[in-house]
Amino acid sequence: MATTRTATTQWHGSLMEGSGSVELNSSGVGKYDVTWASRAEQANGRTSPEELIAAAHSSCFSMALSHGLAGAGTPPETVETQADVTFQPGEGITGIVLSVKARVPGLTAEQFEEAAQNAKANCPVSKALAGVDISLKAELLA
Repeated sequence: MATTRTATTQWHGSLMEGSGSVELNSSGVGKYDVTWASRAEQANGRTSPEELIAAAHSSCFSMALSHGLAGAGTPPETVETQADVTFQPGEGITGIVLSVKARVPGLTAEQFEEAAQNAKANCPVSKALAGVDISLKAELLA
């Protein structure tokens, strides 16, 4: 069964001087301020499209990795994924680095690397972002 999730952004003013907010409508968990400065300079308590993409990518990747590991008979104890999305004004999103650390009993570092690469290639958000260079750093915790 397909699902649709919705977010709405209200923007006021020009790109450089304006500001807005993005509301996560489907979940209702929050409304967040956004400005050009929070996107191209310091966040200063506001979010950006790139931070929202990082949140989507890190959570999707973690779910895909957990699912793949469990399906192979080695469910993880923990998976922690950080997504760093780089935005270059005038150019756009220039790259994403996924950094994952996980505790998976009974798995070798090589097996973990293979599972992480598979999750990177197959998580729906990675597929949606296929036009961006995505790199992966995977660490199996003892």
